[in-house]
Amino acid sequence: MKQLDTQLMHPSEQLTIIISRIYRSGMTTTSGGNISIKDDNGDIWITPSAIDKGSLTPADIVCVKKDGTITGKHKPSSEYPFHKAIYDIRPEMTAVIHAHPPALVSFSIVGEIPNTNIIPQAKNICGPIGFAPYALPGSQQLGENIAHEFKTHPEYKAVIMENHGVVLGGTDLMDAYQRFETLEFCARTIINAKTIGTPKYLTDKQIIDFEKALNVNIQPFMDVTYPSDERAIRAEICRIVRRACDQGLMISTYGTVSVRWKDNDFLITPPNIARWDILPEHIVQVKNGMVEAGKHPSRSVALHQLIYQTNPKVNSIILTQSPNLMAFGTTGEKFDVRTIPESWIFLKDVSSVPFGTQHENAAAVAEILQNVPAVIVENDSVIVTGNKLLETFDHLEVAEFSAKSLVMAAPIGKLKPINDEQIEELRIAFNVQ
Repeated sequence: MKQLDTQLMHPSEQLTIIISRIYRSGMTTTSGGNISIKDDNGDIWITPSAIDKGSLTPADIVCVKKDGTITGKHKPSSEYPFHKAIYDIRPEMTAVIHAHPPALVSFSIVGEIPNTNIIPQAKNICGPIGFAPYALPGSQQLGENIAHEFKTHPEYKAVIMENHGVVLGGTDLMDAYQRFETLEFCARTIINAKTIGTPKYLTDKQIIDFEKALNVNIQPFMDVTYPSDERAIRAEICRIVRRACDQGLMISTYGTVSVRWKDNDFLITPPNIARWDILPEHIVQVKNGMVEAGKHPSRSVALHQLIYQTNPKVNSIILTQSPNLMAFGTTGEKFDVRTIPESWIFLKDVSSVPFGTQHENAAAVAEILQNVPAVIVENDSVIVTGNKLLETFDHLEVAEFSAKSLVMAAPIGKLKPINDEQIEELRIAFNVQ
């Protein structure tokens, strides 16, 4: 999944973009974390020591030459030694990310590794994960401890650092970043799930069978046109995808948005492109059940098509994973939206369906969405619908905020939901069908 063009973009630009993304997502602090790239010359470009991560520019990035000389106006990160150690023993890796995101730090301080079987795509993205014992930050011993994990387990691309954080490698910076973001999402989902109940994990067989069921083979069409209304939809989809990422409602490795265009024709996001970086030209047109030639639609395209065919009032769909809704989606606990009036008015009562239903019995999902705007697919996603795309996004935000309130309330006490009589008052007052 590459979106940062390693052929055209300088390493210092790549590092600046990704460290900014990590900082804005709340996965590192002003002074914490460091990332690096090893270029074709064997030079290592790395974020500087003790410089604000929230305002780095390409000019701040430091280069440590292959011969050890340093160029740049700052000192390289104090953790440079373990970056170099990883590159020395795993030459196929050209990017390393180290940070202290709270959820992964939580695992590091209790000596546990997140189980990535919590959602289907994470196992393949993250791979098996190591655990390195504690050592002094910046020390040779820390570098040796991390290097040992990567050396003795060549299948590892991610290592939890005891009482410290996480370090991940990749074939390029986007590969490392998407592994980092996905692993952190798994950690947050597990923590949220344990707050309200007991997480349920997928088996390896379930994941393998699910991946096989996702194969999309749709006939292409050649006579593609892009009238102005179609182009406007493409731009709107991109804006909402970026907004979902900014709001923490979507991660770079998962999330699908579609909008009805004409009749049952629609536009949909593609797979295998980082959601942060989706552009209008990436969006795929689906017309008369066929896709525009040369493009691949989301692997959930058949489900989207069935929802549009079944529900003429639905004009947009968002399928995503958000950390608090997925707490309910991974525990089987009831997502009771009778928390505040707005939640029930917008969502009514949200139900869940078993993992795999969205492909094995998509008609059942489409039928549920005739009466409510959202449904949770266990261990997979939340599917949200609406008329206009902004309305659908609003439904998603309200659902995630409601889920977050319930997760945060769990340690305080038992939910006291709005009762049936009050619900009936809301139904009448706000004309909820």
